[in-house]
Amino acid sequence: MTHSVRRIGRTLALVLPVVMVLSGTLAVTAVPWAASNSDSQMLTASARTVSDAKGAKAAAKARTPQDVLRDRLLLELREKDPGVALTDLQRAVEGRPSLARHCMSIAKALGKAAVEQYGPTRAHRFSRPVCDTSFASGVAQFS
Repeated sequence: MTHSVRRIGRTLALVLPVVMVLSGTLAVTAVPWAASNSDSQMLTASARTVSDAKGAKAAAKARTPQDVLRDRLLLELREKDPGVALTDLQRAVEGRPSLARHCMSIAKALGKAAVEQYGPTRAHRFSRPVCDTSFASGVAQFS
C-alpha cells in the first residue's frame, strides 16, 4: 500500500510542475497584450516573413498607441464634448498603465482642441483632475 502511494506521489511530483508550466505558457500566449480592440489578429512568430516584420516596424513607428489614443480622443472631443474625452483618457490610462507617461501631453492636446472648438471660457468648464490637471494647463496655454 505505501509503495503504491509513494509511486503516485513521485509521479505527481514530476508531472504536476510540467503541466503547470505548460498551462501557464498557453494562458499567456492567448492574451492579446498589445491589442486593445477585439478585431485584432494574433500571429505566431513563424507566420511573418522578414519583409513583413520590417513593414510592421515602420507602421508601428508611424502609429504608436498614444498617437492612436490621442487621435481617437480628439475625434471624440469634436463629436461629443471634452468631458467625455477626459473620462475616456482616464479609463485608457487605468486600463493600460504604459500610457500614463503620455497622459499629460494627450490632455494638453485635448485642452488645445477644446479652446479651438469652444473658446477659452467654455473650455475651462470641462476641466477635471485628469493627469495632474494637464487639460486645464493646455486650455490656459492656448487661450
